[in-house]
Amino acid sequence: MDNLNLISNFAEFKELKNIDKSTMIGVLEDVFRHALQKQYETDENFDVIINPEKGDLEIWRNRTVVEDGAVENPNTQIAVSEVKAIDSTYEVGDEYADEIKLSSFGRRTVLSLRQNLASRILDLEKASLYEKYSEKVGEIITGEVYQVWKKEVLILDDDENELILPKSEQIPNDFYRKGDTIKAIVKSVEMNNNQPRIILSRTASQFLERLFEQEVPEIFDGLITIKKIVRIPGERAKVAVESYDDRIDPVGACVGMKGSRIYSIVKELRNENIDVVNYTANTQLMIQRALNPAKISSITLDEEKQTAAVYLKPDQVSLAIGKGGLNIRLSKMLTGYDIDVYREVEEEDVALSEFADEIDAWIIEALKNVGCDTAKSVLELSVEEIAARADLEVEQAQKVVEILKAEFE
Repeated sequence: MDNLNLISNFAEFKELKNIDKSTMIGVLEDVFRHALQKQYETDENFDVIINPEKGDLEIWRNRTVVEDGAVENPNTQIAVSEVKAIDSTYEVGDEYADEIKLSSFGRRTVLSLRQNLASRILDLEKASLYEKYSEKVGEIITGEVYQVWKKEVLILDDDENELILPKSEQIPNDFYRKGDTIKAIVKSVEMNNNQPRIILSRTASQFLERLFEQEVPEIFDGLITIKKIVRIPGERAKVAVESYDDRIDPVGACVGMKGSRIYSIVKELRNENIDVVNYTANTQLMIQRALNPAKISSITLDEEKQTAAVYLKPDQVSLAIGKGGLNIRLSKMLTGYDIDVYREVEEEDVALSEFADEIDAWIIEALKNVGCDTAKSVLELSVEEIAARADLEVEQAQKVVEILKAEFE
């Protein structure tokens, strides 16, 4: 076991784990001084010289030359006759330096030293990794899938550090195999049993925000600001943007020519539909833009309760609600208002509640529950459709149609 072997291994470790030179030298010197203290009871008269780039380590012991027979501590003093046998120029009172070889420490001490070094560098590696990724929280990183498990995916970064993408942070349509390249943001960094655990996310709104920054130079440069992002990962997202420069159309800049900019974002998010809307402090207008593509007839706001009653023409109701209710859910999240959608009653139409004297209340309620809250909305359907949707007997549906038709005859 020689100096070169020990330090060259350590230098190699440094290169792989990106530990800075000054930190490495400090740890090496500290470890060797600890070994000197155990071997010689003090390290004060030793010089530890480290050159990590070349893998060199030298330990020099400084002793005072004293008269023969006056040596009280052989670790700090040396007899003049012993020194003159090596170099005749030395005199009493001079400082004599001799190199201490690592092999002189003994096999057990060297083994302990190696273990101490490995332990210290492992702690340094963990601390360095924790610090490195703590500074990257909220940033996009790219890694390679190393292992796919039921509840999480293990990813390696460029330095082969282990990162975790839990199932809960994956887009529902995500599917990975070993070797795949993956893009995600650093969501959090935790310490579990003195081991850094780096959690990634692809479902966070911030991931979508960072993708926009990568694809839209105006956002990266600060010319366009993302005011708010809401997502139902893998399904749909709404992004409110604002520009402080009247010459820039924020929505157009984000979408790009023929959708060129937003296309790569949609592709990365497994075809998640993304609506980009102009932000405004006008609540009514913001709700109207959030419910796009539906065309709103009127809005009644209760700012204290943060509720909004939105009235639309019959053919716009399904657009406002969206497939599976996604559009209205995201609109509520984007505006912060609890939005209720109502079918606008046209002047020549009559609300079903007006027929309470002729039609049983439970039948009216059943019809309302399937979106038929006016006479004309019911008459637009066939008797069979009415019966099927409202769970009525055909005879009951026929009777309802006859009553409603009489109103317009």
